[in-house]
Amino acid sequence: MYKVVLFYKYTRINDPEALKTTQKALLAQLNMKGRMIIAHEGINATFEGTNEAIAEYISQMKADSRFADIHWKISDGTEKGTALPRLSVKVRKEIVSLHLIDGANGEKDDIDPNNLTGTHLKPEELRSWYEAGKEFYIVDMRNDYELKSGKFENTIFPGMENFRDLREKVQEIAGLKNKTVLTVCTGGVRCEKASGYLKREGFENVFQLDGGIVTYMEKYPGKDFLGSLYVFDKRLTMHFEEPSKHRVIGLCEKCGISSEHYVNCANLNCHKHFICCEGCLDGTEINKESGGEAYCDDNCRTIWNNRVLKN
Repeated sequence: MYKVVLFYKYTRINDPEALKTTQKALLAQLNMKGRMIIAHEGINATFEGTNEAIAEYISQMKADSRFADIHWKISDGTEKGTALPRLSVKVRKEIVSLHLIDGANGEKDDIDPNNLTGTHLKPEELRSWYEAGKEFYIVDMRNDYELKSGKFENTIFPGMENFRDLREKVQEIAGLKNKTVLTVCTGGVRCEKASGYLKREGFENVFQLDGGIVTYMEKYPGKDFLGSLYVFDKRLTMHFEEPSKHRVIGLCEKCGISSEHYVNCANLNCHKHFICCEGCLDGTEINKESGGEAYCDDNCRTIWNNRVLKN
């Protein structure tokens, strides 16, 4: 069994291209697959490898003072190491795309989480909030399709298709400016910046879940978080409770039955990501060899099948 390691760090990277070169060499040497985004503001990555490879990678990263205190999130990968198909290390403007680098008028408008961010809340503290009946409001900073397989009870969602939509959607939660707000996301990287953005927008009492949803689920499996956590690799979803105790909250968008089976619309001009149970896959003669395809609606099915027939 392989392991998947998820991590990020907001820290100044003076030469992202140089770090890209050294990281690619190290990861290739350890035969690890996955992806890393490097920017001047830090790093954000997910990799899969053997226990030994991940242990060696973490050891070498800790030797660099910039990365010594990273919160490493490690979970079970796939049997043959196929959760992430290849190695990709890229340099970008941001490690998560909130698109604040340049403001509407070209001014620098970014959030530096090292200077402005919400208070980190440990999973143990969140559990105590639940137990004490404290008044607080969980605001999920993930994309809309991620919440469909799992979310915290009583989650408030601003309605973002992509993280960058937060700038336009922040008014959806303006009524919480004087409330205790806890931002959550998969591993913490989006909350780290989003919570700072909320504070700048006038939210007074902002917290972020330390280590993200995955850390809370691992420590308290089956408690407070309903369903499965969406992950950006071939596993697609994960949970930590016993299979017999797992509750599926996802629903097939075609027939409405319980499902966590994510697909992409087979119309490549659409490619919408959604939940579609195996029974609702299109098994027409056109798609027979592939074992069935999924279309988000009849219009996409008609458009794409007509194109296939014409070609």
